[in-house]
Amino acid sequence: MTKGRYVRSFRDPDEMVELGPVSSSIIGFGGLTITHDIHQPGWRWSTHMKPAVKTDSCQVRHIGVVLKGRLHVKLDGGAEFEAGPLELMDIPAGHDSWVVGDEPFEMIGWGGGRTWMAPVMTLGERVLATLLVADIVDSTATAERIGATAWSELLADFQFRTRQIIEQYRGRIVDFAGDGVLASFDGAARAVRCAAALGDMAAELGLAVRAAVHAGEVEVVEDTIRGVAIHEASRMLGLAQPGEILVSEAITVLARDAGVAFEDRGTHELKGLQGARRLFAARA
Repeated sequence: MTKGRYVRSFRDPDEMVELGPVSSSIIGFGGLTITHDIHQPGWRWSTHMKPAVKTDSCQVRHIGVVLKGRLHVKLDGGAEFEAGPLELMDIPAGHDSWVVGDEPFEMIGWGGGRTWMAPVMTLGERVLATLLVADIVDSTATAERIGATAWSELLADFQFRTRQIIEQYRGRIVDFAGDGVLASFDGAARAVRCAAALGDMAAELGLAVRAAVHAGEVEVVEDTIRGVAIHEASRMLGLAQPGEILVSEAITVLARDAGVAFEDRGTHELKGLQGARRLFAARA
């Protein structure tokens, strides 16, 4: 059975977050972060979230569909509206909201899913992260060789297995873009070992991947992260050979006691970035 590749259940989420009268089950699926959110009667953003978030109003945009209950929304500009069962919502950043009546408010969301609980997801904060970027080598040529239908199925299989491996190594997928992936980790050695596992998996599918691993500060913004460190990792990926894992010097320092071997690949100029970087090939 391959149901998990096509069907996921909120009974078995990737992550469960609870914060007082509100809870969220989180699933990463098809390149999206999708949440099942339940707000208990009496919940109000300005009462329960504002003291921790420390902004005058919720600065996260929410997109989703209501399953049960009703939510009242008041925008910073003064406009107000309510949403109820089977209604779609697109709530702009800059609002207060609260549950109406005695019934819990329940929704499925796919916008703002990782940041509506800002204290948990460190919204707007800069954090140190280990970044893994990887892509399939010669994907266009492979697609032309095997045909569009076969390629679509192969890519779906690759992405499904990639998600499983990244979760196994406690990483978080930031973005799936075609044949490439960006993921963040809180450990350098696990990111390198994850890259090696992705290479082994790709070989089983008759593919080759290249990868780059770098550590640096990033800013958490809604469902994604941003920062120069991401650009550095992407430029490093462009220098990697098929089957190779290129890492920055920072990774060699962070993972030096974890049994990962490194081979010096010399210094390189990264397009659009000042200064030369010393790069290494990793063997996990």
